[in-house]
Amino acid sequence: MEKRSMIFFDIDGTLLDHDKKLPASTKEAIRALKEAGHEVAIATGRAPFMFPELRKELEIESFISFNGQYVVFNGEVIYKNPLKRDVLQSLTDAALQSGHPLVYMDHETMKASVEHHPHIEESIGTLKFVHPEHDPHYFKDREIYQSLLFCTGGEETPYKEGFKDFHFIRWHQYSTDVLPFGGSKARGIERAIEKMGFTKDQVYAFGDGLNDMEMLQYVGNGIAMGNAHDSVKKVAKHVTKNVDEDGILHGLQLVGLLK
Repeated sequence: MEKRSMIFFDIDGTLLDHDKKLPASTKEAIRALKEAGHEVAIATGRAPFMFPELRKELEIESFISFNGQYVVFNGEVIYKNPLKRDVLQSLTDAALQSGHPLVYMDHETMKASVEHHPHIEESIGTLKFVHPEHDPHYFKDREIYQSLLFCTGGEETPYKEGFKDFHFIRWHQYSTDVLPFGGSKARGIERAIEKMGFTKDQVYAFGDGLNDMEMLQYVGNGIAMGNAHDSVKKVAKHVTKNVDEDGILHGLQLVGLLK
């Protein structure tokens, strides 16, 4: 066998197509990677409770979730980086005053700061999830690894300026991820490859979104999907086809991991 590698895959727009379906060619490509002895993992902004079926279908037990804040290797949690609770309280207070709802996410579930809001329903709905239950105190006695702030483009600017302990990344026209400052998929991958003993040159990553940019720059071999943002393509070492055009299979062939 050629040199063993570790490959990380984003979920939405990368493993899953725009209808949230797993292309047959992608499933077969991942099976072939594992048969060849490579290590395969997921790197996503999703919470662990949002993709158990996908992990089961692909037989993947290692993943980076919450954009790097909760890392699991072979079923074992190896890294956790929750949001600072006191700062999250201050963010909650400021968001409430501005009429912007929040969703709090730990590794088990998610809760909303309001009973219902159309921006939550629409953006969460794109992930095929329903509006979370209302629990404005959920963050007070749990580790919250990621929050979602619901506001339109540009409205997050005051939060970026006022909450330097947090990192804000827009993923939907109505929603922005809230992470610990410095948190990214790249930091989660760093923890995972330290555990495995891989060098960055042995590591590949596929992604399409703005939250994938640090990851694609960090690994030795970053591959942007054909449907990726232009800014994501610019930082990637390679660009493959669209997710619904066998983009994963083509990308793995492009970099020589599959024939």
